[in-house]
Amino acid sequence: MKKFLTAVLCLVALAVSLPAASNLTRKNVITQLDSCEAILQEIQGNVKTAIAPQDLRRAKGIVIINQFQGGLIFGIKDGYGVAMVRRPNGKWSVPAFLKAGEFSFGLQAGAKAINAVYLLMDDNTARLLLRNRMNLGADAKAVAGIRAAESEAVTKYLPGDANVYMYSTQEGLYAGATLKTGYLTPNQKANELFYNATHRMPELLYSDWVQPPAEAKFLMDYVTRLTQ
Repeated sequence: MKKFLTAVLCLVALAVSLPAASNLTRKNVITQLDSCEAILQEIQGNVKTAIAPQDLRRAKGIVIINQFQGGLIFGIKDGYGVAMVRRPNGKWSVPAFLKAGEFSFGLQAGAKAINAVYLLMDDNTARLLLRNRMNLGADAKAVAGIRAAESEAVTKYLPGDANVYMYSTQEGLYAGATLKTGYLTPNQKANELFYNATHRMPELLYSDWVQPPAEAKFLMDYVTRLTQ
């Protein structure tokens, strides 16, 4: 109980320390981007969580989520993420910033961080990111993806109608299990601060109008290498 309360109090402190939308700065946004880069690197750097290369090569979009969630007492749920899509010419877009809410991997009490990568496996699913609000559970079928270390041993294929594969920093998720997901919405304020322009999601993800700032190039190059 003591550990549980300590975790919840730490979570509340984190929530309080996060900047409100009106106080968001470009420095805050860059910190969000850096943390999403770190999540993808962490997942790929661990043989027990790494995404199978064949799934990365097939992906038409990628969403990286960093979220914290309280348990049964406070019910705090908040987070952010970035999204990129593979354009018709095969090149990856600049990262677009998102708000994330109500994601979970099951019924778990207590405070926890949820770090996850979602691969969007077809163009129609990737274009759901253009909506003002999308839910990976309602608008697409999300399942736990097969890890790279498991890909040769797994004989049960993922459901044929699954179009979102989820990977997390947590080990041992059951391959192919249907997941409870939540909503994603564009973070227009973060995008405006990062790109110093008023481009919206269609321009960021599917046009060549936006030049990537220096801070975006590492993630773009890393995703390109992973998906070749």
